Amino acid sequence: MNLLAFDTSTDRMSVAVQRVDAAAPHPVWQYSGAGGAQTSSQLIPTIQRLMAQAGLQFADLDTIAFGCGPGSFTGLRTACAVAQGLAFGAHLTVLPIDTLLALAEEARFQQASTLAHWQVLALLDARMDEMYAADYVFDSGKWTQAKGCRLIRAEELRSEADCPLAGNVFASYGARLPGAAPRIEALPTASALLRLAPALLAAGAAVAPEQALPLYIRDKVAKTTLERATEKAAR
Repeated sequence: MNLLAFDTSTDRMSVAVQRVDAAAPHPVWQYSGAGGAQTSSQLIPTIQRLMAQAGLQFADLDTIAFGCGPGSFTGLRTACAVAQGLAFGAHLTVLPIDTLLALAEEARFQQASTLAHWQVLALLDARMDEMYAADYVFDSGKWTQAKGCRLIRAEELRSEADCPLAGNVFASYGARLPGAAPRIEALPTASALLRLAPALLAAGAAVAPEQALPLYIRDKVAKTTLERATEKAAR
């Protein structure tokens, strides 16, 4: 499959293009760099550059995969808008993929796990002293979600002692997380989206461009002045 994938749900922007062609010197072109405020101005030029390197036109793609959330509100809106615009223009479908699933896949790939059965708890920093969390099981080459995405504080996390924790939360919340579980630093990446895409496409997860929508778990993006003052007084 010829695929474009990108994730802008965190402070890193990750983009990858896959071309399955005997004439291609290698199958994947990818980029990872600063995201955040730079994403809106850098995402499309980065996509165009990688597509040119791969020798692909947008009409050559089978679909466009993107991290749909949870994550940064601005980053998710940017990803959805770009996926929609490119897909409409090239008459393509889009493939929204949960960012926590992409994180779980990236952690598995980092560990070079050969286990037929592997469980992981994926964690993304949600700011405001909270984390996004979801439990996944990898079994016989397929991922399933054991427990759905939720928004929690570090002290509320419950996991099995031998179940790895994967994500970007350890610098901020590490001292408050369960101490016995193995920890894997990981982020959702475009290359993880590429690895997940075939099974998801086979399962019928591709949708029309107008359904490229962000997955929000939190509907509040900032604390009020009173909330901040109350927390400050409590400290």
